[in-house]
Amino acid sequence: MQPPTRGTILTAPSTGASSPAEEPALDKQESIRGTSMTSKTVTQLLADLGVTRSHSRPRVSNNNPFSEAQFKTLKYLPDFPASFASLAHAREFCAGFFHEYNYIHKHSGIAWHTPASVHFGTADAIDQDRQNTLTAAYHAHPARFGRRPHPR
Repeated sequence: MQPPTRGTILTAPSTGASSPAEEPALDKQESIRGTSMTSKTVTQLLADLGVTRSHSRPRVSNNNPFSEAQFKTLKYLPDFPASFASLAHAREFCAGFFHEYNYIHKHSGIAWHTPASVHFGTADAIDQDRQNTLTAAYHAHPARFGRRPHPR
């Protein structure tokens, strides 16, 4: 008897009974050597190999996703230098970047405010000024608006 191939169905051998009701119960197993029968999840494989799972990187004590995101923002700037000439040059570049980032650049994730305006609590006053400006524009030219504007 040849070994079963992929996709075959194994059944109990026929006993020569005259009706199907007299046949023994059939054990079926499809796809004996298919991936669903032989594969393990990655977690099971690593556990079998004795590899322990960790969600942090080894030898990195300050694995902070916020600092990592900040570094990527800094690193992907168009004017970020390939290398700094000195420590003073690096400090000067970063001081300019962080001033722009915190006090001038408006961020979409915080309703187009600067981090400084949110930190110092002036965001509500800025929102009110925006609403006043939109309301005045709406009253001056209502045809320009499909509906009464509300800042987001």
